[in-house]
Amino acid sequence: MSEHHPQYPLLAVDAGQTGIKTRLLSADGAVQEWLFPGVFTNQPLLPQLAAVVAEVIRVTGSAPHTVSLGVSGLTDADAEAEALLQHPDLTDVRRVVATHDSVTSYLGVLGDQYGTVVAAGTGVVTLGVGPQHSARVDGWGHIMGDAGSGFWIGREALDAVMRAHDGRGPATSLTAPMQERWPDLETAYVHLQAAHDRVRTVASFAAQVAEAAAAGDAVAQRICRDAAAELALAATAALRVVDAPADAAVGAVGGVFGSDAIRDAFIDAVRAERPDARFVPPRGSGLDGCVALAGLGQDHPLRERFADVTRG
Repeated sequence: MSEHHPQYPLLAVDAGQTGIKTRLLSADGAVQEWLFPGVFTNQPLLPQLAAVVAEVIRVTGSAPHTVSLGVSGLTDADAEAEALLQHPDLTDVRRVVATHDSVTSYLGVLGDQYGTVVAAGTGVVTLGVGPQHSARVDGWGHIMGDAGSGFWIGREALDAVMRAHDGRGPATSLTAPMQERWPDLETAYVHLQAAHDRVRTVASFAAQVAEAAAAGDAVAQRICRDAAAELALAATAALRVVDAPADAAVGAVGGVFGSDAIRDAFIDAVRAERPDARFVPPRGSGLDGCVALAGLGQDHPLRERFADVTRG
């Protein structure tokens, strides 16, 4: 596969819903990093991304030659890359490379190996890469998809608490953390629906689910098993669709996999269908994937999934 040799300074931007991580690499090897609040995928991405790049330019006093981005919620890489390059605050940036964060997660975790990567945080997206092509599985947002994500887990937890409250379901220790936030459970839904950050608020309960499951709460354990099953289904579907080899690599990254219960159940479920699959530790992070993105050649199997725009 051919490679593109990126020019420096290179600004890598890993823009997730939980946080936007940035890394500036200089030609002399110097590295600087900054963390910004996460992107709101229900709002236009361009001003959010431009503001981050502009702030780095302000802090450092100069513009990077190349900006390489992996963005949660990105639907049109070509349009966003072109718009960023033309943004009035970024006039000295020469090149923009942009893709969905599933691609940069994959590159950060597996590099050029065939396989699949499940990236499960607030949302979840799975990418599979085989000998001939690649495929995205889920990552369709919290309303239409994101099965097994932090939001999905938090939503299941809130549902379970309300079922216990009104008599439809068993008691659960998840009630306590929910009441810490909303003492009156019967008005909790009103406050949540009015909150501008309700997706993150719901996803924040995933951590309590993991803790409750580890402590033996049956409801939390059931939620973790169900989440793992959904994530495994996405992984095996991706491997099947791209016709990946039997011993393809499987990577699992993101806060959801911080739960031992979910990670172990995920591995068991994948192995039940793909016994020869190799579960590999991440080579790096999504931010490392953003750096790698800037060096992908024109004939790379992922080429159709990213935009590469140069000024002039």
